[in-house]
Amino acid sequence: MTISCEIIKDMLPLYLDGVCSNDSKVMVEEHLAECDSCKAELDAMKGEIFLSHKEQNLKEAETVKKLSRRWKKGMMKSLLKGVFITLLVILAIALVLYLFIDIRVIPKIY
Repeated sequence: MTISCEIIKDMLPLYLDGVCSNDSKVMVEEHLAECDSCKAELDAMKGEIFLSHKEQNLKEAETVKKLSRRWKKGMMKSLLKGVFITLLVILAIALVLYLFIDIRVIPKIY
């Protein structure tokens, strides 16, 4: 039973993903053993899948790097804001204690 190359080429993506039935898998493998054209088509598909995954991984890695840089920059800004606000609060408390409650770090000498 000869199967047309067009049918096999339609089946190649399913075969490559491993989602075709066992009978279809056997049929494709038998045809690939005899047909160099379809075998070359399968090899080309394997190469395309590998390249597309590699390109996608590179894009995702670049996105993660950008997010990491932005996150680190945001953390540093938040840390500096927190330190600045803390210093302002401490100064405000010290000023209130000094002016209104008359608590001094260095006592007055009379």
